[in-house]
Amino acid sequence: MATIQFDERKTNERPGVRAVHRSARFSAYKAREVLNLIRGKSVAEARTILQFCERSAAEDVAKVLDSAVANAANNNDIPPEELFVSACYADEGSTMKRWRPRARGRATRIRKRTCHITVIVGRYTQTELDTQRARLAAKGRTTSSPSADRARRVQRSRSGEKGTAAADPDEAADAAVDAEATEAEAAEAATDEAATEAVITEDSAELADEAAETDTTDTTDADDAVVDAEDEVVEADEVEAPADAEAADAEKKDD
Repeated sequence: MATIQFDERKTNERPGVRAVHRSARFSAYKAREVLNLIRGKSVAEARTILQFCERSAAEDVAKVLDSAVANAANNNDIPPEELFVSACYADEGSTMKRWRPRARGRATRIRKRTCHITVIVGRYTQTELDTQRARLAAKGRTTSSPSADRARRVQRSRSGEKGTAAADPDEAADAAVDAEATEAEAAEAATDEAATEAVITEDSAELADEAAETDTTDTTDADDAVVDAEDEVVEADEVEAPADAEAADAEKKDD
């Protein structure tokens, strides 16, 4: 059975760079529910968790985390990629009392809780940093935060180093990815165009076949009508011929 180890050091004795938000207008319980999600995580992962957390306290906790990271970068020159949330906790603050009128002239107390949020960020050891960099290199990335990569590229381009993009592996990799995406889009567009032309050709062939069938049907109907007319003429002639013969015989008898 695994044993749980507790840090017996006092909160003010824990190493690292900290930031404190005092008198947050929600209870310490609500803050602890969010802090439990980011404890021990890297700064990039903690920011992602807080960004998609549905609790309202996550916004204030994210601000405290950004403040602690900024303190580490400005005061101790520690890059954000080398930081993680080593400790975070929420203490109860002062409680504001309010009153609400109730039945029979009574009043009910309303307690508006506050809390003090503390976030402490620590620095990874060199061994942990090497392990993380090897893992990221295997994935084809340089940092665990895409926003940090983009910020570094923007800063480099603003400082006039964009002309040396060929010597920068990050920008070369980004250019290769953009080129592949462009080629994929062009191939997809060509495929769609070919499929559209094939559909148009097939529709044209079907229309031509229908027109040919219609012409053939009309011609056959016309030929049948002519044959029927000729048959009617022949039948009429056959009927009139005996009548004429009888008339001639009658005239001979009269003479």
